[in-house]
Amino acid sequence: MATTKTVAVNRKARHEYFVLESLEAGIELVGTEVKSIRMGNVNLKDSWVDIRDGEAFLVGMHVSPYEKGNIFNRDPERKRKLLLHKNEIRRLYSDLKTKGLTLIPLSLYFNKSNVKVELGLCKGKKLYDKRATAAERDAKRTIDRQMKAPRDE
Repeated sequence: MATTKTVAVNRKARHEYFVLESLEAGIELVGTEVKSIRMGNVNLKDSWVDIRDGEAFLVGMHVSPYEKGNIFNRDPERKRKLLLHKNEIRRLYSDLKTKGLTLIPLSLYFNKSNVKVELGLCKGKKLYDKRATAAERDAKRTIDRQMKAPRDE
């Protein structure tokens, strides 16, 4: 049984987009970046996936420099290569170009000792979609509150 430890979650992604499909990918990192991620110094907030020349890159993920890393630290905002099969990359590329979707990292986690990223194939929400989602969440919260409240009889 695989042990997973979630390090970072992109909450903004689920608010801004409809997640149509999710998949797991490995990520190419340097040793000091892994140590920094293990400490939780990572931010996925404004990141996305770019596909160029048959390779997928994670752009905009901020990994703070490891404080004991000295010369081995890399640029915190650099592009990081994603480890996916070629047929997965081709399928994702065609979905991105034909259907107008976007590929967003949803979470970053450790699977045993490997750093993995959960990617979501997403479609953007309009303002009225966001309002409807908020209304549904509030209605569900109200119903749950009413169900838990003790009844005075």
